[in-house]
Amino acid sequence: MKNAFIRADKSSRTVLVVDDEPINRELLGSILDKEYNVLFVENGKEALRLINEHSTEISLLFLDIVMPGMNGLDVLKELKSDESTERIPVIVLTADVTTELQSIELGAADFIKKPYDVPEVILARARRIIEMSEDTHIIQSAERDSMTGLYTKDFFYEYSRLLERNHREKNMDAVVIKIEHFHLINELFGVVYAKKILRHVGETIKGILRDIKGVGCRAEDNEFLIYCPHQNNYNAMANIIINGLPELFDMPNAYLGMGVCTVQYNDISIEKRFERAKKACESSRLIYATRVTFYDEILYENDKFSEQLIHDMREALENHDFKVYYQPKYDISGDTPVLTSAEGLVRWEHPKYGMINPGDFVPILESNGLIQLLDHYTWKEVGKQIRKWKDKYNINVPISINVSRMDIYDPRIKEKLCNILKTNDLTTEDIFLEVTESVYAEDASKMIRLIEELRELGFKIEMDDFGSGYSSLNMLNEVEIDTLKLDMQFVRNMLTNKKSLRLVQLIIDIAKVLKVPVVAEGVENEEQCRILKEMGCKIVQGYYFSKAVSPEEFDRLIEETIAL
Repeated sequence: MKNAFIRADKSSRTVLVVDDEPINRELLGSILDKEYNVLFVENGKEALRLINEHSTEISLLFLDIVMPGMNGLDVLKELKSDESTERIPVIVLTADVTTELQSIELGAADFIKKPYDVPEVILARARRIIEMSEDTHIIQSAERDSMTGLYTKDFFYEYSRLLERNHREKNMDAVVIKIEHFHLINELFGVVYAKKILRHVGETIKGILRDIKGVGCRAEDNEFLIYCPHQNNYNAMANIIINGLPELFDMPNAYLGMGVCTVQYNDISIEKRFERAKKACESSRLIYATRVTFYDEILYENDKFSEQLIHDMREALENHDFKVYYQPKYDISGDTPVLTSAEGLVRWEHPKYGMINPGDFVPILESNGLIQLLDHYTWKEVGKQIRKWKDKYNINVPISINVSRMDIYDPRIKEKLCNILKTNDLTTEDIFLEVTESVYAEDASKMIRLIEELRELGFKIEMDDFGSGYSSLNMLNEVEIDTLKLDMQFVRNMLTNKKSLRLVQLIIDIAKVLKVPVVAEGVENEEQCRILKEMGCKIVQGYYFSKAVSPEEFDRLIEETIAL
């Protein structure tokens, strides 16, 4: 009789027999020993101890019902109430057939009546149940997120559709929960702590789901989905999660948002309802005091607006409905500000909606993968306009153009930029390339390689919105750039916020160390301009000098400069 885990060559599967009668243990052992490693214990408490120590190694449990102390039914209850042991299949052993139903209801996989008279049947049952258990385990591994124990996204949608089909009488809501700025946790505290956070949120959501009879999944690193009967107080649900992690949500910028799409929109697919819940969740960022946002008619109209713009995008490119406006940059180092360059900013003259600002359509095009088309259109328009100004005024006014996140993945980006120069007889002194700091945070190695290659071709690189992200100093250590552009929020707040003022001075000092110029965006008044000049900032742009203007209006600014 074996009483320890001994691996025989014949099998990697281990079977545990729990029976207080030695003869019964010997009989079962002689049957099972032909195919399995067999372990024996004589009481329930010893069985639980052994199972808890080796739960992943036991493939099947033969469990006697009538034993002194802890009986088999109590052992079965314990096993099935614990997530770490509930997967182990159990065959109940008893001479009392009246306990069969109770055993099955408690989770037993099969029932064998004593005495054991047909060894082949017992072996066949053991094989079948182990195979079924292993197949189930494989399926569960595919359907469960290993980090949180919630469903994976694909299985979640399948279960949600089943709930919808089988319970049409229930008012079901689609809920999206997201931890905003989750990347901060990884950067500041490391991956181990970030995983701890995700596990906690997953466990908390599982507890909530048990109470509200819903299903949930982890859809992305920091995004969770719940499909559940309508709740009257979703703020309470959000608070349950937040209260379990006070140290996380005390962090600056870390924020838990929740978006809900209610049953009133159940005429569309489950996936579409979750898309709407996600949009509601994202809109909660704009209203910081509101953790829970419901998809409503305002968001619905915004969706219609977005879909219309996506539909009209290509035709607008063909019709030249996109217009490039130019916001001048002025050198303020002397007594009189002098026009030195400009930034090309695109506007959309829509036949239905009129003039649309980029803040309204750029995020839509970015989220739908269309921004690259607009970028390339803008580059071409800028190239043609620079050529016109050179021919008309014989003057060099460099224009900055935006290189977006999608552009860095374009294998032909260098070819396209060089073709614009060649087509319009320009040089790399005529076009500057703006790259936002967020691109570095997303794919640092890709951006670094591209910047190196573009600078080798002679292009000057401007780092836009510097200071708005969380990897600024590390980026400067790895990337050679030619100009730093101050995030305009620092400039706008520096007269009322001492922290912003100190950060502006710090960034200008960093630029001096790097021996690169600083461009301050968002300059709106004389006092801001004066302070920036005293700090050593030489180039500014903003409404204090001029908003972004059409090419015709920019002509006047060039003529004023020539007249100086």
